[in-house]
Amino acid sequence: MVACDFFTVETAWLRTLYVLFFVKHGSRRVNLAGVTANPDGVWMRQQARNLAIEERLENMRFVLHDRDAKFSGPFDELIRSKGVRVIKTPVRAPQANAIAERWVRTVRNECLDHVLVFGRRHLEQILRSYVAHFNVERPHRSPLRPDRPARVARRPRTSSAATWSAD
Repeated sequence: MVACDFFTVETAWLRTLYVLFFVKHGSRRVNLAGVTANPDGVWMRQQARNLAIEERLENMRFVLHDRDAKFSGPFDELIRSKGVRVIKTPVRAPQANAIAERWVRTVRNECLDHVLVFGRRHLEQILRSYVAHFNVERPHRSPLRPDRPARVARRPRTSSAATWSAD
């Protein structure tokens, strides 16, 4: 299952930018779809096409999103045409898309609250580097991480008598 959602970012010049992202439920892996100042129906259709072309929807059974007007009919139709079922969250139920909401809180707390964003390209650069960190290096609470190999535990160093010198 994949959850998708938007969040907004205010720039230094008080412009609002919208970020579209997708989170895989099983691995908590985040994919950024795009950043725009005006998320209209044409832009959303193009993002759905990009998902289909890049084959990010392969092996996906469900896409979960809220009932925002930005997720219009053409967006859902393009997703459905790839054999993926679209599930809309209930009205006024933020807990239904909790994984996406949690990622928004995480990216704000760990990254965006500490940076002054100057524009769309700057925000894209910041988010690309943070998502790379989030997907590879940051620990997650997901019990099963099939897309990442298990880390090999290092043996603790033992101090030997030969390394200590008597002073």
